[in-house]
Amino acid sequence: MPIYILATKLQNPDLVEKRKEQGEKWLNLVREKVPDIKWIAHYAILGRYDFIDIFEVKNEQEAAKVSLLSRSAGATFAESWTAIPYAGFLELVEDLK
Repeated sequence: MPIYILATKLQNPDLVEKRKEQGEKWLNLVREKVPDIKWIAHYAILGRYDFIDIFEVKNEQEAAKVSLLSRSAGATFAESWTAIPYAGFLELVEDLK
C-alpha cells in the first residue's frame, strides 16, 4: 500500500489538558472511517507543525479522508504528502539512466 505523511497544526494548543482525549477521539474516528489504515509512526514535533503521522492506506482518497478528519477534529492546518521508500526511489533513478 502507498505510504503517506500527514503534518498537522493544532487549532488551540492551549488545550494541553485535553490533548490525550482529543487524540484518542480522532484516532478512533479515523479507524472507523478508514478501517484498512496501517499506522507506521506518530510524532509530536518542533517547528511549523505540531504532529507528523506516517501511515499506509489503499489510495489518495483514503489519505484525503485522514487529512479531512484531522481538520474536522480541530487541526487548523493539515498537509499530506506521498512518501516513496528510498529503495523504490533508487529504482526510479536507475530507470532514468
